[in-house]
Amino acid sequence: MQTRFTKMHGLGNDFVVLDAVRQSIRLTTETIKRIADRNLGIGCDQVLVIEPPTDKNIDFNYRIFNCDGSEVEQCGNGARCIGRYIADQQLSGNKTVRIQTKNRVMEIHSNSKNMVTANMGAPSFIPADIPLLSDQKNDLYSIDINNNSLQVAALSVGNPHAVLQVEDINHADVKTIGSLIQAHEIFPESVNVGFMQIIDRQNIALRVYERGVGETQACGSGACAAAVAAIQQGLVNNTIEIQLLGGKLTIEWQGEEQPILMTGPAETVFHGKIKL
Repeated sequence: MQTRFTKMHGLGNDFVVLDAVRQSIRLTTETIKRIADRNLGIGCDQVLVIEPPTDKNIDFNYRIFNCDGSEVEQCGNGARCIGRYIADQQLSGNKTVRIQTKNRVMEIHSNSKNMVTANMGAPSFIPADIPLLSDQKNDLYSIDINNNSLQVAALSVGNPHAVLQVEDINHADVKTIGSLIQAHEIFPESVNVGFMQIIDRQNIALRVYERGVGETQACGSGACAAAVAAIQQGLVNNTIEIQLLGGKLTIEWQGEEQPILMTGPAETVFHGKIKL
């Protein structure tokens, strides 16, 4: 029996979307790895699964699996693609839908011209929420990497992020430093690492080294984390553009306890079937 899938991407961050609303799907870690394999499978950064709701107050459940088979809490680019998929497939008559992730409810609004806005919810700076091993909440944390002390912002936007400000992202050693920060004991569940260059008060350039994936063309939750960290430190305005390798996202955040709004494109690449 073959399973229908849709290949999608948000700024080059690519996904295989599996519709478990209209077909029965049983996934294992090995199956996810095979789907994500760029040589032997379909190929993607993450596998996204849309499911019927488990609560009357939401429209759909939304699950995210990295290419190594691990399930994670959040993916902003994936959320926009899920919103676009729901609209294109007419799974809901509403332009705004509520989707349940592993740890929060998000609102996704389909705009015109393939643009989608995701309400990512409010960020948390509480160490236990990230999680991060610290006795107190700080704007920046000092961690030792290769005998150098790095100052990183840390927060959760539904998943854990560390944001490091750099002078030039083109010369940042993203893979080496990113993997070392991910493995640092201060982050007991690892972390997504953003390398942020402040261009001016309206623009940030960003590269992200993701848990279970490595560097991708774009990371929606990473863009949200970088924007929030920069706004929190007074480096930029409340609405800014984030330039990632794959393109631009617009992020708006009005301050603590307020939700993050992320707007950007979501594209369908092709539809297909695969034997699982």
